[in-house]
Amino acid sequence: MSQPLVSIAINNYNYGQFLSDAIESALQQSYVNCEVIVVDDGSTDNSREIMASYGDRIIPVLKHNGGQASAFNAGFAASRGEIVCFLDADDLFLPDKVTAVVQAFGDRPELGWCFHPLKPVDIEAQPIDEATLYDGSLRQYDMRQQLRQGKLTDRFPPPSTSGLCFRRSLIQQILPMPEAKRIGLNDGYLEFTAIGLSPGLFIHQELGLYRLHGANAYAKTADKQRRKARIIILTGYWMRVKFPQFARYANNLIGAGLGIYWRAGGVEAESQEFLKKHLAATPLIAKLAIYLRAVYVYLKNPQD
Repeated sequence: MSQPLVSIAINNYNYGQFLSDAIESALQQSYVNCEVIVVDDGSTDNSREIMASYGDRIIPVLKHNGGQASAFNAGFAASRGEIVCFLDADDLFLPDKVTAVVQAFGDRPELGWCFHPLKPVDIEAQPIDEATLYDGSLRQYDMRQQLRQGKLTDRFPPPSTSGLCFRRSLIQQILPMPEAKRIGLNDGYLEFTAIGLSPGLFIHQELGLYRLHGANAYAKTADKQRRKARIIILTGYWMRVKFPQFARYANNLIGAGLGIYWRAGGVEAESQEFLKKHLAATPLIAKLAIYLRAVYVYLKNPQD
């Protein structure tokens, strides 16, 4: 298909101050065969009024607050595209992003995912650094065997939500994913499972803008480290439950999450249940490997 329908699924929760920018960036793509789906995850600000102002230019999905995983699920359920691109409501797509993704996939249906980096910008969407490390090249990856063996040796900069695009044939194997309201699965689950299930592409070009602001600015506080550990442990737990063939990689994630927790002061009660279930179903040798991984991560990350 030369002009496949592309679904752009925007997930939003109380980002009304940024939402119009995200929607406009999706509507103004140079590739015309797009549908724009906006999922509002129970916002209490003016997000829904902003969505209503776009009329039938967007497909609105209004739901109760359920967390990012539930927003991914709802956005995909409302989509029809052969290619699905996700966009966080505080980020933006550059005008040729979808064109680049469609061209990269081309007529290669065996390729299930296409990722790319984002350019960091400030709250006003102005570049923080004009320099770029990317040359615009395109590289194909097949890391399925690596992930099953437990460790990815081929690496590229891990993209955030707005740098993730999938063929429908792949993402329908992953979604819907387990939901949790407070700290649930996030884009890492999509990324790792996709890499394990299919070959794909990485475009070495910043095709979107990643907005740094108070709610997402990176800081190595103990609270943010605990949040990171929660997400990693949940990702490892559910990867093994849903895709047992990825058990070795899931165990590495569990070990990494445990080590981060140790550094942050200990495992929280809400993660204990998942950790205990995972360890209870793990053979002794693999369990030892998890603890060795945790020690390594603990020692590698000195106290801030």
